[in-house]
Amino acid sequence: MGKRDDLIAQYAEDLRNKCGMEPDMDLLTKVTIGCGPAIYDADASTVAATQEGELETVKNNFLIKKLGLSDGPALSEAIDAVIETYGRSERNKYRAVVYYMLTKHFGKESVYG
Repeated sequence: MGKRDDLIAQYAEDLRNKCGMEPDMDLLTKVTIGCGPAIYDADASTVAATQEGELETVKNNFLIKKLGLSDGPALSEAIDAVIETYGRSERNKYRAVVYYMLTKHFGKESVYG
């Protein structure tokens, strides 16, 4: 197994143990690949949920640009709900896991067709 496979296994474990959901491994793999090289960078691989600028980046670069959603309060509410599910006190909120949950939340799995 390569490093990416190890990371995907880690993300699946987080989804099961911290978020209480059984991951769709095919979708999780596609979301992880979609994150590109960011998954290998300690800082970029996580979402700093307490930094407003970071949440704006998730909203603009992922929800609006990648998933093609329209800006509105529902986007921020969804991000907030995902952070809550992951656990506000959880220090490492992996970007791929957050993106996966947002993709599921909005039913946008087809983007990763």
